[in-house]
Amino acid sequence: MVLRFIESSKLPTRWGQFDIHGFEDPFKGKEHIAITMGDCASDEPLPVRIHSECLTGDALGSLRCDCGEQLQEAMRNIAELGRGAILYLRQEGRGIGLVNKIRAYSLQDQGADTVEANERLGFGADMRDYSICAPMLQHLGAKKLQIMTNNPRKIDALESLGFEIVKRIPIQADSNPHNVQYLATKAGKLGHMFKDKE
Repeated sequence: MVLRFIESSKLPTRWGQFDIHGFEDPFKGKEHIAITMGDCASDEPLPVRIHSECLTGDALGSLRCDCGEQLQEAMRNIAELGRGAILYLRQEGRGIGLVNKIRAYSLQDQGADTVEANERLGFGADMRDYSICAPMLQHLGAKKLQIMTNNPRKIDALESLGFEIVKRIPIQADSNPHNVQYLATKAGKLGHMFKDKE
């Protein structure tokens, strides 16, 4: 995986002062970012959240998913710890893109769950590629990780890339009438873990 580091700058937020690091994939033409706080290269395991872009949840406050809440919870956690990183990957809609995600939403409006909708559009349930995490984490100097996730695929992917996962930190979001089926599908069909597991 070739990923080119571009530049870093300060990122003041409501949770505190972060740094933001820009990366570019020259082959796919996509840009990804890492948001960090503190020393990411120390020997202590680094708290990390791998977060795939979700415009509807992250920026527009959609109640159909738990993405925006998870992102904010990760930023709060890192600020409280004083150290950590969020890798923000441009893989909208589990890798199918924004417009296709809207098409999938339309199918969900008609009764399909999130997995069925993707499959009816000709996609896999989850099309994301986590290999882009390796050069980002290497740039930050991270080796041992505490991963903030409910998704076992992220843990498996990072371990296969050579990173040691010493702990999983669950990221909990509130359910509501608009995302209750979505959360149930994540648990039942995608194996997401919504309870603490060391």
